[in-house]
Amino acid sequence: MYNDIKLEKGLYNLSGKSFTAALEELDPSSAYSGTSLEKLDAFERQLKRYNIRISGQDCDCVEKFFSSTDTAVLFPEFVTRSIRKGFDETILSSICAAKTISSCGQYLGCTLDDSADYTTSEQTVGLPAATVKESTEATVLAKYGRLINASYEAVRQQRLDVFGVMLRSIGVKLAAAVVKKAVDVLAADAETITTGSLTYENLAALYGSFDCFDMTTVIASPEVASQIVAMEQLSDSAADPNGKIVLPFGSELIKTPAAGNTVIGIDRGFALEFITSTDLVMETDKLIDRQLDQMTVSITCGFRKITPEAVKVLTIG
Repeated sequence: MYNDIKLEKGLYNLSGKSFTAALEELDPSSAYSGTSLEKLDAFERQLKRYNIRISGQDCDCVEKFFSSTDTAVLFPEFVTRSIRKGFDETILSSICAAKTISSCGQYLGCTLDDSADYTTSEQTVGLPAATVKESTEATVLAKYGRLINASYEAVRQQRLDVFGVMLRSIGVKLAAAVVKKAVDVLAADAETITTGSLTYENLAALYGSFDCFDMTTVIASPEVASQIVAMEQLSDSAADPNGKIVLPFGSELIKTPAAGNTVIGIDRGFALEFITSTDLVMETDKLIDRQLDQMTVSITCGFRKITPEAVKVLTIG
């Protein structure tokens, strides 16, 4: 049971396992099916065990994690989860077709040569071929990170929900740097329409440039996105229940400063591969020992275009 788990630093250092995964092996969530705890994962059950409230009216302060040596072990996971939540709330999930875990800093994927026409063939004639082969160009993964200066004395009395929001904001900005690389990869060598000004007709032409694939997503800078939503043709449009703006031809509009003066249309199910050699990485020992003066968080990742035909670009000006 979760009340019997021995919490120790070593749970963060098991090869190939996150802290929560290590806890889950000791305290499987499947054992709580049909109980009041079935909606909690192993980490959340430890918060309940030690009565650490990270949200709500009676939210605790940071120092609650350091009330014992056991509870201090939980603090790095709280920090990591807060930053990861901000990281995951960005547009990455809306533009990546697949996520690949790489064991090293360079990744060689496969390429597909499928340029031959799909036509009917006589029984005695060979079928047109599609060829899958290893890429000749490696994707080099880059490290993105942040150094966070925060002494224990400065944050010990801070409510955990407020501190969590601060950490989430770091995750959002960290993801923004990663998204810039993703947009650069999408736009590189893509089929492009060039126009002097942004009009609805140009957007429709971008939509019409897709053949086999669909334009499920439109990526634009905040400035360009504001021009799009101000178009007369979108006057009757409204955000869906999740707050997403959907253009009349069915594409979700998402914004990032990385898009600059381009509007990028993609089929999110085919366009981009997200490659990472690490999850978000924290220096756990310092956090457990209350040495919060310098916290670091980082992720090593890169991107590769999977299907070039699933990406089209509209360049303005």
